[in-house]
Amino acid sequence: MSNEKIVLASGNSGKLREIQAVLDAQRFTLIKQSEFDVPDVPETGTTFVENAIIKARHAAKLTGLPALADDSGIEVDALQGAPGVYSARYAGTHGEDDANNIKLLHEMKDVENALRTARFQCVIVYMRHAADPMPLICEGSWEGMILHDLSGPNGFGYDPLFYVPTHKCSSAELDPAEKNRISHRAQALQKLITQLK
Repeated sequence: MSNEKIVLASGNSGKLREIQAVLDAQRFTLIKQSEFDVPDVPETGTTFVENAIIKARHAAKLTGLPALADDSGIEVDALQGAPGVYSARYAGTHGEDDANNIKLLHEMKDVENALRTARFQCVIVYMRHAADPMPLICEGSWEGMILHDLSGPNGFGYDPLFYVPTHKCSSAELDPAEKNRISHRAQALQKLITQLK
């Protein structure tokens, strides 16, 4: 399984960095789909699993390589699980981290501390080929709270608003290596590595 080329079905540079950091030691060669001129595919699923499968199948079909896709987001209990699968486009435009964080802060402005519980969810899908009838599906979940203000320079997405109780800081204040050890994405990737072996 070592040195296998896998196409990453994502244009998100933050995700690529984190996934590569975890997979580096496993001797997989991860190649961004953009290097094959594979465009992003519309994420029309209603669940993280559906969207990850859509992305992985699209990348595998257009490259002929095994594909890895991540679909992840934040679920806020006070918002009945929103933004959920719409996390990346919560404020309207895909990938606008600042706008998404501003909208989340606005939606949470009147929510008391005890009710600000949330979690990051991640689903990683690995497909051997586009017609793979049994893709590997691995998930990870990371519990925390939504802060009242942005805090920390690291990470991406909602990291500056996600308080990690075990470490008493925001996800964006964690050392990147530590985040890559404990996050939702790290958990899902570790499960995937075990299955691939």
